[in-house]
Amino acid sequence: MTVKVRDLLPADAEDFVRVRRAALPYMVTTAEQVVRDLADAHPDRRYRLLVAEEDGEVIGTAQVGVAHESPVPGQGFCTPYTHPDHRGRGAGSLLVRTAEEYLAGVGATSVYTWVLDEPANRAFAAKRGYEPRRRAHFLRLDLAHGTLPPLPDLPAGVELRTGADFAGDPRPLFQADAEATADEPSDVPAELSDYEDWLATTWHRPSLDHGLTSVVVVDGEVAAFSAAQTDGESRYGTAMTGTRRAYRGRGLAKLAKTDSLHRARAAGYTDAYTGNDAGNAPMLAINTWFGYTVCATEVRHVRPLVRPGNTPTVL
Repeated sequence: MTVKVRDLLPADAEDFVRVRRAALPYMVTTAEQVVRDLADAHPDRRYRLLVAEEDGEVIGTAQVGVAHESPVPGQGFCTPYTHPDHRGRGAGSLLVRTAEEYLAGVGATSVYTWVLDEPANRAFAAKRGYEPRRRAHFLRLDLAHGTLPPLPDLPAGVELRTGADFAGDPRPLFQADAEATADEPSDVPAELSDYEDWLATTWHRPSLDHGLTSVVVVDGEVAAFSAAQTDGESRYGTAMTGTRRAYRGRGLAKLAKTDSLHRARAAGYTDAYTGNDAGNAPMLAINTWFGYTVCATEVRHVRPLVRPGNTPTVL
């Protein structure tokens, strides 16, 4: 049996999601989202979706590209996953090798990847020259049986709205997202400056639920938000929760997330997921307060790349 790697075709989207859910059930994704992510990717992202195939069956996937929103150039990424029932067949190795060759060819000088914090996964990364960096947690909340904190009375001048209320002009949400993203702990910082790209890749994402996205407005200005994504069935995920700098320390992120979670449960969603950088103590405290528990941990790894004709970049 031979494993081969090729680019994803639209007909592979359901299989892509099947593998991702089996390998990483804490991520909320859909086949429609996979296809749209590829179609709407900014050209500078050099985005590719790879699949590993064995005897006509998709058994592995990888997202590959360049972090074009980072102020540090040349940072590539590769996120490979192999279906748990098909590990040890060489799919992961072939996905990583294909991705590294591609990224080196488009000028990337390093490649980052997320690795589940399990012995076999970390050994796989170490064997290929990847060094560990930041840790991040996946967290889960049982919306069907858990108890959510009640919505508090709103202070004077504070309103709760939804993302749908900004359908005519989402720019205030873009500005809030850009500010929150710039301050998010990460070893691959991002700066959101392209509004049209944000519209295509964030605001118009099929999985982003405008009605479940909650926005806190203070004296007419967007102050905080909690963006919601869903699979349209039972799974709800927090895509981003943030507060603009001038409004921090007032519990507004907690308010936004409380409202969004109540809306999600009322809409019939039963499983809520979110992710946290392990060093983001304030957001971890908020999620613990809601009742989220850690269900898995990933460690971001990095290695230098060799570009054709050049020596490795020293990180």
